[in-house]
Amino acid sequence: MAVTFSDLHTADGLKALEAHLAGKTYVSGDVISKDDVKVFAAVPSKPGAEFPNAARWYETVSAALAARFPGKAAGVAGSPAAAAAPAAEASKEEDDDDLDLFGDETEEDKKAAEERAAAKASTKKKESGKSSVLLDVKPWDDETDMKKLEEAVRSVHLEGLTWGASKLVPVGYGIKKLTIMLTIVDDLVSVDSLIEERLCEEPINEYVQSCDIVAFNKI
Repeated sequence: MAVTFSDLHTADGLKALEAHLAGKTYVSGDVISKDDVKVFAAVPSKPGAEFPNAARWYETVSAALAARFPGKAAGVAGSPAAAAAPAAEASKEEDDDDLDLFGDETEEDKKAAEERAAAKASTKKKESGKSSVLLDVKPWDDETDMKKLEEAVRSVHLEGLTWGASKLVPVGYGIKKLTIMLTIVDDLVSVDSLIEERLCEEPINEYVQSCDIVAFNKI
């Protein structure tokens, strides 16, 4: 529920703030927020001793803002409205998703928050790492059709998997193995699962007896 403070430059306005701050350190929540900055900007100076809660709160917020703006003040004077300038700058540094005590969250706010979350997720996915892998694919025997073996291997299509160059390498007794390169997106493809669940399972295991990872390098 929104809380409204008005006329904080008057005694009546400060009385309302004093009552609100009873038993509290900040205007809303357990940490300083945009709500504190907004109210602080509307209070022209530190409240007097008759407002102990408001005075304590004022000093706390003032110290926090001083830490954000360490430059030495030159003693510029202005109206209460002018004090809102540094406070507005500080509020911009707060998290955009903080709840605003002085206004209910609108549908536009919710939509903007969802779009920011989606953008962060998209960026994270785009930044996912890649790896270059070299596999040895071994046939059952010297009678295995190596052309069909390679076709079977390359028939595996997965998001984040790209097959590369290959060659046949003799291993002895007329048997050759297929050495093949592949590139994977780390978050999308597991090489172990690729071998165990695809390359060494039906129907590809008609040609493939086993697979070994020869090299695995991050790109």
